[in-house]
Amino acid sequence: MHPLLPSLAAVCLYAGAATYQGLRLTQRSTPDKRLLALLGVLALLFHGGSLFLQLHNVQGLTLDFFNAASLIAYAVIALTLLACLRIPAENLLLLLFPLGGLTVLAAEFLPSGTIRPIDEHPGILAHILFSILAYGMLTIAVFQSILLLLQDHQLKHKHPSGLIKNFPPLQTMESLLFGFLWAGWLLLSLSLLSGALFLDDLFAQHLVHKTILSCFAWVVFAVLLWGRHQLGWRGHKAIRWTLAGFCLLMLAYFGSKLVREFILHI
Repeated sequence: MHPLLPSLAAVCLYAGAATYQGLRLTQRSTPDKRLLALLGVLALLFHGGSLFLQLHNVQGLTLDFFNAASLIAYAVIALTLLACLRIPAENLLLLLFPLGGLTVLAAEFLPSGTIRPIDEHPGILAHILFSILAYGMLTIAVFQSILLLLQDHQLKHKHPSGLIKNFPPLQTMESLLFGFLWAGWLLLSLSLLSGALFLDDLFAQHLVHKTILSCFAWVVFAVLLWGRHQLGWRGHKAIRWTLAGFCLLMLAYFGSKLVREFILHI
């Protein structure tokens, strides 16, 4: 089966869910959570089907730049939908659904660089899984920090828009942010640990930049979480540290893949 049909179905469902949620929030009414979840789950099913067809290879996993972006978006949306079962994280979906649709389109239609299939050794696959989940959870944290910054700015200037009025209180938004950060940091720790255990040389020439930048990101998030626990860091300081750590992490992953696939062709 060709991945085109499930890709187009996923894009349509993501677009429909985002449009429905956006219209409801613009009208200052609460979207139906069950309908939103249903659309999101259906979109994920088709997204997962297209990913399986694009990634599956008899020699291993074909994880090129755009497939990786699509896989991370899939993990982010899936984790957010799961979080919505316990905490009010629905506002994040308004940004994540379009992101999911864009990455599906990119993986399907944009040309990718040259990349060798990944060996399906269980330890290496565990490292890849932890890495993707860590990037996904920390991506949620970044979206949450941007929404928190926007909400704080509009409340301070006393002109919250219709969208902001539907957000949970600032304290709840901040608690969500640090919940995502703790989960992402723990997953990143497991990613680095599994990489050290199962990769032949974590500091090989094609991995050294990714490893060093990921370690720097790990330190940044660790300092942020320590500052929150010991010094009560919050607000703009927490947001700045979150964005700094995320930028290092994205440079480590996507920066290295861009250089390898489109410049060095390895």
